[in-house]
Amino acid sequence: MTDYEVVIGLEVHAQLLTKTKLFCGCSTNFGQPPNTNVCPVCLGLPGSLPVINGHAVELAVKTALALGCTIHETSIFARKNYFYPDLPKGYQISQFEEPFSTHGHLDIDVDGVTKRVGITRAHMEEDAGKNLHGMGGDSVVDLNRAGTPLVEIVGEPDLRSSAEAAAYLRTLRDLLVFSGVNDGNLEEGSFRCDANVSIRPRGATKFGTRCELKNINSFRYVQRAIDAEVARQTIIVDGGGTIKQETRSFDPDTGQTATLRSKEDAHDYRYFPEPDLPPLVIDQALLAHAKSTLPESPSALRARWVSDLGLTPATALTLTGHPAYVRFFETARKGFKDASKAANFVANDVLRGAKTHGLSATFTVTAENVHELLSLLESGQISGKQAKEVFAAMEADPAKSPAEIVKEKGLKVVSDSGAIEGAVRKVMASFPDQVASFRAGKKGVIGFLVGQVMKEMAGSGDPKLVNELLNKLLAES
Repeated sequence: MTDYEVVIGLEVHAQLLTKTKLFCGCSTNFGQPPNTNVCPVCLGLPGSLPVINGHAVELAVKTALALGCTIHETSIFARKNYFYPDLPKGYQISQFEEPFSTHGHLDIDVDGVTKRVGITRAHMEEDAGKNLHGMGGDSVVDLNRAGTPLVEIVGEPDLRSSAEAAAYLRTLRDLLVFSGVNDGNLEEGSFRCDANVSIRPRGATKFGTRCELKNINSFRYVQRAIDAEVARQTIIVDGGGTIKQETRSFDPDTGQTATLRSKEDAHDYRYFPEPDLPPLVIDQALLAHAKSTLPESPSALRARWVSDLGLTPATALTLTGHPAYVRFFETARKGFKDASKAANFVANDVLRGAKTHGLSATFTVTAENVHELLSLLESGQISGKQAKEVFAAMEADPAKSPAEIVKEKGLKVVSDSGAIEGAVRKVMASFPDQVASFRAGKKGVIGFLVGQVMKEMAGSGDPKLVNELLNKLLAES
């Protein structure tokens, strides 16, 4: 494979978070009984007429703005004609020659290196239905999804490895979820990817013949599918063969791609303007509203937290794993000068019990109670070890406040210098080698001794006072 350069371009279909379909009032709720969220419009019955969903347009515009695309005031819907059981009208309403947005970009990070990937266009279209095979020996179709609003994001062929492709998808998914336009649910098909893959001799400028890998719904499968397809194409080219342009599937069980159908070019779809819809006009009021409601991107948020709050990049990455994590952290840290302590506590303790589904999330405790717990810790009323004990009790009984738990358990930081000095002297007597090492100049051993004192006091000693007394007594000859 080292003799060839891999060229990858991704097409992503993201379902817009609307309650109704793109051209009718049918529900977009997932998991309903088959063929119940349908009407004459999305079934393509004669005489039915489409009417555009204004909320879908607004979400599509926000998507394009988040990707840095140029928004065109006027765009045209077109009929994309093909015949397949899940397409009841015999055509799909999409955009072709005049999409509503073009020329954007997405910055991705791979192994600490930032790369800018071009976005050719983002356009609106309706989804098709879903074919279900092997149902009692038959194939059936569920048209609940037909007409669901999508934004298709067509990337430039700028990706050069399966790792870059996976990073692109993760970054794009996070951006759409944080923008509130998509729930990022790969399992339910609301975020789907097609990968165009080709190879060419290193140093060549002309693209090779591409094959399209369809509907991959896992970041891990994307990497595996691309690697398998690159290996297949390499074997063919090395053997003197030629690559046929086609659409292929990926079987995660075998780890191989397989032919689905020969690849159709655009002219085979016989695109023509949709006669039942007027041109889509995105006026300045809609554009201004979309801009004003577009939140900070995950990458910008991480950079701000690192520079302004002193968070580590790893902690910032964890806390931006979901929009609900961000809201939780911002509430928990409110009013604290040292936000990093709150960040570490939320990332390491709170998020272990968090569960997410789409844009929703559940936590074992409330952000307000975590804020109260951290306030007790910051004021020195409880120690770090005691804070973890209180947190465990909060998870067991969320109705109780941290202050109530501290009172019930009799938890309180010991600030009595006499009690602490007794514990320090006992530890120094128990670990003479470490004491000697410290006095010989190995100052790093202080951390071990502090830990032993805290252990001796069951975590109740005032850490600041423990450090002061330990350093004082160690300095004595």
